[in-house]
Amino acid sequence: MMSGVIYTTGEFAKKAGVSVRTIRYYDKQGILKPSHMSESGYRLYTDGDFAKLQKILTLKYLGFSLDEIQEISMNDSDQDYVRRSLELQLGLVKKKIESLLMVEESLTEASRIIGRTGEVDWKTILHLIHLIDMEKSLAEQYKTGANTSVRIRLHQDYSVNPEGWFRWLYRQLDLRPGMKLLELGAGNGELWAENLERLAEWKQAGVICLSDISAGMIQDARERLGKPGMRYSEDMEALFSYRVFDCHQIPFPDGVYDRVTANHVLFYLKDLDQALSEVRRVLKPEGCFICSTYGERHMHEISDLAEGFDERISLSEVPLSDVFGLENGEEILRRYFSRVELVRYEDELVVTEAQPIIDYILSCHGNQRDYIQGRYEEFKAYIQKKLEKKKAFRITKDAGVFRCRR
Repeated sequence: MMSGVIYTTGEFAKKAGVSVRTIRYYDKQGILKPSHMSESGYRLYTDGDFAKLQKILTLKYLGFSLDEIQEISMNDSDQDYVRRSLELQLGLVKKKIESLLMVEESLTEASRIIGRTGEVDWKTILHLIHLIDMEKSLAEQYKTGANTSVRIRLHQDYSVNPEGWFRWLYRQLDLRPGMKLLELGAGNGELWAENLERLAEWKQAGVICLSDISAGMIQDARERLGKPGMRYSEDMEALFSYRVFDCHQIPFPDGVYDRVTANHVLFYLKDLDQALSEVRRVLKPEGCFICSTYGERHMHEISDLAEGFDERISLSEVPLSDVFGLENGEEILRRYFSRVELVRYEDELVVTEAQPIIDYILSCHGNQRDYIQGRYEEFKAYIQKKLEKKKAFRITKDAGVFRCRR
């Protein structure tokens, strides 16, 4: 039985100050269903629906996508979930402000040059176009970085091996002062943030180049390594340079690097052969390529958990280890390198809380959001029940590096 004020679609749209088309679109997308349907099939809305619409319009104004709005709306009783969503959006807003300030500076400079010389400086204009393109793709880049951070934190907080992955990985590089190193897919610079004190004796400028295809990730790395209070002196800042490029076309001359490293990168590449050819080209004759990857059983317990909730879930569109893993990596690398050595990292995760597992699953590259969206509370309860039964999730880590010489 209906009670309270009831609105037709037109009345509801007028009350909210939006178009009828907008209300119908939100209905079709499943984020605002009417509370009632009349016997003749008309949609009828209540003041409670109006409150939901105000929430949707607020989140839309804050820059959330419709998919994200649906997730937040369905799970708004979970304060932690909403808080993390808002914090992510706050970080994105800050990144957009920084990017727009760069665009403003470039516009001002271009206008100043034209006013002074009467000529168009096309180099400055091209730089401006690049900045605007970067700003347009910033949302996707930043969210990729946030998802990466979620996965890194799980390993940092729950790994059994006291020597964390990035500390161990640094040792595998076998770096010495004076060497030149190129990192492909550097992300947010975690490798160097974890090992800065080991570089204290290095004085040569620009010997470590951090590169990534994502301008947003490189900006994160630059800010992180330059943050006040980091464990290194100001003169060490000169050690690092930062470049944005696709590693299928590395923009450096032949034979300039003593070390090239790629941490969990190769299985994402569209043309692995082209990238490996480029790596070999920029290495010095005595140089070494150090690349990490996973084995086929890596983190399989988390995949099993997700599939146990809904068998249609796949946390990766393609199993990454099938593309480039510990089992097939040596065969692939020997096409380009004469000596290939596999070194495994011994570790496992013992996770005693449900939320980090939930966050990890949601951060993956697969289709999990399609089947968890709208069922978040059910999914959370499922993970918590599994944890209560086991007391802790023991999760296999099957990872290592290949050390390759020309």
